[in-house]
Amino acid sequence: MLEKTPSPAKRKRGVLLSQKGWKRLQLAEQHMRGDSTPSSKSYTLQELSELTGLSPNTLARVKGRRIPVDLHTLESYFRAFSLAIVPEDFMDSDMGSSFGSMMSIPVGQLPLDSPLYIARSPVESICADGIGQPGGLIRIKAARQMGKTSLVAKTLGQVRGQGVSTVMLSLRLADSGTFQDLQRFLKWFCAVVSHNLGLASQVEETWDDLFGASYNCTHYFEQVILKHVKGPLVLALDEVDVVFDYPEIASDFLSMLRAWYEKARYGDGSSELWQKLRMILVHSTEVYVPLSLAHSPFNAGWLVELPGFNVEQIEELARHYRLEQVDLVANTLLEWLGGNPFMTHLALYHLSQSDSSITTMVKHLDSTDGIYGAHLRHQMWELQKDAELLAAFKLVLRKEDTSTLEPRISYKLQSKGWVRAEGSQLVPGCRLYETFFRKALPNLA
Repeated sequence: MLEKTPSPAKRKRGVLLSQKGWKRLQLAEQHMRGDSTPSSKSYTLQELSELTGLSPNTLARVKGRRIPVDLHTLESYFRAFSLAIVPEDFMDSDMGSSFGSMMSIPVGQLPLDSPLYIARSPVESICADGIGQPGGLIRIKAARQMGKTSLVAKTLGQVRGQGVSTVMLSLRLADSGTFQDLQRFLKWFCAVVSHNLGLASQVEETWDDLFGASYNCTHYFEQVILKHVKGPLVLALDEVDVVFDYPEIASDFLSMLRAWYEKARYGDGSSELWQKLRMILVHSTEVYVPLSLAHSPFNAGWLVELPGFNVEQIEELARHYRLEQVDLVANTLLEWLGGNPFMTHLALYHLSQSDSSITTMVKHLDSTDGIYGAHLRHQMWELQKDAELLAAFKLVLRKEDTSTLEPRISYKLQSKGWVRAEGSQLVPGCRLYETFFRKALPNLA
């Protein structure tokens, strides 16, 4: 009988310096130098190497806080500054690996498994319940960068692999030429959904010009798509607002979606087939396309108005970023950003990557040289290219009556996040936008 060769012992993954441990070391270094301000010149890696007995490369790994080192290395570093290491000074590399993987500037949709996704109850359960209903329809409305796409992706991710087919389609993927003609747009729509499901497009073979474009599209979904998918199909249409700028197309397209919703409820031979289809419509603004209530999908199904983060949710997110004084951080960011998820994530990311305090950070929030510089410059560019929006927004900043604004203008301002409604009036969306635009826009008085 052959002896079993013992498996080699698994090498421990090591540890990473925590934010608290990093701050302790910085204070100790500052004290040893006899400096009175944190901005004084730091030790070089070579100087630290002479003090600690660790190589400059190892010290760079410790200070970078991304590549694990063994605990003995950290102990040597701390000991050089007369510090005793405690458990709060480091974290296991398994935790650090997930933390490190999320340490990139937050842009766009969060990954499905991101620990930075913060649930905003009860919206997640409403979405789950909605797509669980035969022929269900969910409408998700919120201003830009409020987390709509991440919510939809999370919802689809939970049902994918459970016998449910999913398609997430942004209408922004259609070029401007596609929107010039209803038939062209609906052919594109059918072909793209087919492609996403791995089905060969049969648009040209099934399309009959004798019938209208909406009928052809409906027939295509019924005969080509719904008959070929096994189980439910969740169709999520992101950035539906794009079609609002093409009223003739929007009216027919939205009426068709409402007809599909009703088809699942007719109780006839095709109802069971249409019950397989569950739709999610994602938009940033109220609908300003003239539609009767009976023809609009926006007064059917479940409405989810996605709110901004509250203080507890910002505190939870700050803890994910391993920050201290989370109550102060959360309250300050809520005051300035109004719970905007994108801007909140960005602030917390920068706090986690620097030695700056929240008190110092807010002094430069509305500066084009600060962490929101690129974002604020883009907002200014968008505002200045639309004279109607600019004139209306100046009314908001001057605190004049905005109740008589054309609904289309009011809705567009809200969709950008620049304003929010308070009763019949519009007010700035958050303190950051108010202070920035007051400085940046001339002739407000």
